[in-house]
Amino acid sequence: MDYIRVILTIFWKDILAERRTREILSAMLVFALVVILLFVFAFDLSPETRRNTAAGVIWVTLCFSGTIGLNRTLSVEKDRGGIDGLMLAPADRTALFFGKALTNWVYMLLTALFVVPIYSLFNNTNLFSFTLLGVIMLGTFGYIVTGTLLSSLSLQLRSREMLLPVLLFPVVIPLLLSAIRATSILLEGGSQTELNTWLVLLFSYDLIFLAISVMVFDKIIED
Repeated sequence: MDYIRVILTIFWKDILAERRTREILSAMLVFALVVILLFVFAFDLSPETRRNTAAGVIWVTLCFSGTIGLNRTLSVEKDRGGIDGLMLAPADRTALFFGKALTNWVYMLLTALFVVPIYSLFNNTNLFSFTLLGVIMLGTFGYIVTGTLLSSLSLQLRSREMLLPVLLFPVVIPLLLSAIRATSILLEGGSQTELNTWLVLLFSYDLIFLAISVMVFDKIIED
């Protein structure tokens, strides 16, 4: 219980700080809106083509928006000296990882709840389903776990905000391919067997990088 309490304390601290500054989530939502508007109005696509490209547009928007949050949640602690206090706390270092990952995941899920209805509205189509919500949760979880780990890896570097996307995007290619294919199958009515295959890949990716993060985060954050 103490371990979970530490995670929730870190998470709640970040939420309260964001509530005061409105720095991270607002930037993510504005960026996501701009990307959606560019895709909608820059290309004269038929309704069918827009529906077929919806999966790619949604995930590209989520990933780029999510990177904004990943860049800021740990770097803010570093710039303000808060990371040293968190390191001195009498708790397992992985609690810091899970607290920051939970914050980033909530930001990304809120962005997804904003992106999907906006894209549906501009394209006059209903994209919502509970299965799609499950795919988004699996995909964003893996993206955030990987991103939080790599964000901590680049934390000590001066050019960390530029380096994080370079490190992150090649690593999450399998995740993005699986998420986009699963979303496309849902929106276009593909077979359940093929959907299950991509969902298993998504779940496996999440488990692998969650295990890696737990094993190496303590060493990374100390260095």
